[in-house]
Amino acid sequence: MARLLQAPPKFHPSEWDIANKMQCATTESQKSRSERMIAESQRLLDETEKTTQKTRSDVNKKIEQRREEIKFWKQELENKLEQIVHETEVLLTFKTRLEKSLDSCKEPLVIAQKCLLNRQRRAGIDLVHDEVEQELVKEAEVLQGVIALLGRTLEQTNEQIRLNRSAKYNLEMDLKDKFTALMIDDYCASLTNNTPDIRYADNAVKIEGNFVSPEDWIDFSNINIEKADKQRNNSLALGALIDGILSQTRNDMRKQCEMVNVAFRNKVKEVKDAKHKLETLLAMVMDETASQEKNIAALKKAIADKEGPVKVAQTRLEARNHRPNVELCYDTVQYRLISEVQEITKNMQRQAEMMKERKILLKGLSRRQLSLEEEIQVKENTLYIDEVLCMQMRESVYINSF
Repeated sequence: MARLLQAPPKFHPSEWDIANKMQCATTESQKSRSERMIAESQRLLDETEKTTQKTRSDVNKKIEQRREEIKFWKQELENKLEQIVHETEVLLTFKTRLEKSLDSCKEPLVIAQKCLLNRQRRAGIDLVHDEVEQELVKEAEVLQGVIALLGRTLEQTNEQIRLNRSAKYNLEMDLKDKFTALMIDDYCASLTNNTPDIRYADNAVKIEGNFVSPEDWIDFSNINIEKADKQRNNSLALGALIDGILSQTRNDMRKQCEMVNVAFRNKVKEVKDAKHKLETLLAMVMDETASQEKNIAALKKAIADKEGPVKVAQTRLEARNHRPNVELCYDTVQYRLISEVQEITKNMQRQAEMMKERKILLKGLSRRQLSLEEEIQVKENTLYIDEVLCMQMRESVYINSF
């Protein structure tokens, strides 16, 4: 019984000291090895990240260059399409004038009256008694119509219109493909590592047989543009011929008709300039609004990002408050943790106050945007009446001598 109650063997103080030193040495060795492995891992991470970023930057640059090329050719095609459409419309106008050579002047008079009636629908400050209205009133008083027969040029006009439409179709198809390609490259340019729908595509690197060379790609659009230019020049020449014939029958009524058209063009230009200025201001306001929204979002994110550091610092403080006895020391760590919490809290308060000010400014920008949009709508209504309703309707006005 006495043997069972014997105390366990006790170690010598020197053994206790050696055991503690071994624990410390082993721990320090493991710590050093861990730090070396972390450093090596970080170097590898930095190297791969740098390579990835460099490659991504080069690809983004190539995509941007390609987008600019597409935009350039798209603009060239749009310019030629606009020109050929314009020349086709001119020829259609001439064709109509030739076909209605025996019609009377009743239609121009009705059109002048309709223009006056349509322009009463202008809104706000745009409902003004301007030069266009004055000239329309004069035209309504003096209008009488005469049209000369120009049948010998009708067949040539029809053929040129057909050729113009063929060139227009080729341009539109090319433009459609350019638009699609630009949309795809715009989508590619917008992709980032955080884009939701990015995915692996195993067959994406394969080059299919329907790819064309950059040279063929340029040649295709060049051919379409050259064909359009040829038909446009032919249309211009034909239009000049018809216009020369029609100019022989010009009289006072046609002069008044031209005065009305000039007044319309000047008015449309004046309204477009005013609308453009308003749109420029609107774009500035919208850009500033977007900037403020991004700024507010950045402030919100910054405040949210500070929550983690605050929690970490406070958790550290809380944990260190449980140090036992004399270990509960107000050391430099404790002092720095407290100042860290105070510093982050102060910064969060400053950011919150700044965000409040930016929101007030954003409301002011929104009110200004609404006002500009309403005024632009007034100008768009005027342009629709003058340029679409009135000017297009007046294309059928032909004043000729019998």
